[in-house]
Amino acid sequence: MSWIANFVRPKLRELVGGRKEVPDNLWHKCPNCGQMIFHRDLTKNLRVCQHCDHHMRLGAKERLDMLFDDGKYEKVELQAPVTDPLKFRDIKRYTDRLKEAQTKTKAKDAILVAHGEVGGIRTVMAAFDFSFMGGSMGLAVGEGVLTAARLAVMQQAPLVVLTSSGGARMQEGIHSLMQLARTTIAVEEVREAGLPYIVVLCDPTTGGVSASFAMLGDIHIAEPGAVIGFAGQRVIEQTIRETLPEGFQRAEYLYEHGMVDMVVSRRELRDRLAQVINLLMAPGKPGELVPIADGTIEGEILPPEKVGAGPAEAKEDGIEGRDEPKK
Repeated sequence: MSWIANFVRPKLRELVGGRKEVPDNLWHKCPNCGQMIFHRDLTKNLRVCQHCDHHMRLGAKERLDMLFDDGKYEKVELQAPVTDPLKFRDIKRYTDRLKEAQTKTKAKDAILVAHGEVGGIRTVMAAFDFSFMGGSMGLAVGEGVLTAARLAVMQQAPLVVLTSSGGARMQEGIHSLMQLARTTIAVEEVREAGLPYIVVLCDPTTGGVSASFAMLGDIHIAEPGAVIGFAGQRVIEQTIRETLPEGFQRAEYLYEHGMVDMVVSRRELRDRLAQVINLLMAPGKPGELVPIADGTIEGEILPPEKVGAGPAEAKEDGIEGRDEPKK
């Protein structure tokens, strides 16, 4: 055989075969504007498109890393509930779906509970992960919200919940629906303790989650463009036989109609959350109490500008002043 077959070809095969394979996930396409974004730039920008400011979905761990001071916090180990109470099966066993989701996300379920500091104040957080079976709420998620609420009460700390869910988990049937009541009771425990309950509504927050604890917050903060509602837009249109307005169920639409308190960019969320927590957890300052009697004359309530007015001013308005000297 010639030197080409003995020497050149093996060298060529070695060179071609020795090339490193390029990973498939180096570039991400923005679903809103279609621009390609390098994965490191996207991660650095908290998965917000640098071209159109579209907020892509974020995992629970990434959210906690982003919001706690210096990214330091302690995870709370949740009590493991019954895995498959109904022995549910469609085209796959429910247990198999759970294992696949756990392998994909490296999480036990769709919620992660942790405690640390935000703005220097001890805070308890519960974050949803939509990539785990659509962030659906079952027994484990309900237990997570309940655990977070009780930990907040025990530590006398504010509770922050970051929602991203399609609703109740159908594979658990009535058990998942029962979590609507359990989570509502958990929130009520926080409220009775006089502690702030803040909800950060992320994309999407729908179904049973929006119908329970997600819309019971003292303060509601929404991420830009987040879908927030109960039923989907298409279902509503088919039911009422009307075309819904543009931007319906989006965070900005809900803000304009008074359903959320503020829409905050992900890049500013940590600072804004720290401001809100510091405001709500600030120690109360005693104020001057004004007796109601000072603003009433013969059972009538004076307008604010006339409270404390002299007898002459009161007479001009046809109201006899109580402080008029007796004859």
